[in-house]
Amino acid sequence: MYDLTGFQRDLLYVVAGLDEPHGLAIKEELETYYETEIHHGRLYPNLDTLVEKGLVDKSQKDRRTNEYTVTRRGRRELADRTEWLDRYVDVDALRSVRGPSDR
Repeated sequence: MYDLTGFQRDLLYVVAGLDEPHGLAIKEELETYYETEIHHGRLYPNLDTLVEKGLVDKSQKDRRTNEYTVTRRGRRELADRTEWLDRYVDVDALRSVRGPSDR
């Protein structure tokens, strides 16, 4: 996962967190997080990169819609990344310092 861009890591997390994710649902989720429009020219090439790296599988739901699922390798990479982050970031401590107006 070290060789992924931040956007690609975010894509991987979103694919892992959505039920039966397809391109539009992934796009909408990222637009909410980034608070800006995610163009197809950015989304789909990065999803294809995750597929090429073996982190995500791509299947056809219908003639117009692809579905994406995290592979076993992708889940392992996410678990390793989470474990690595946990060594450096105390999420519970961060939550306790957030105020009501914080995002």
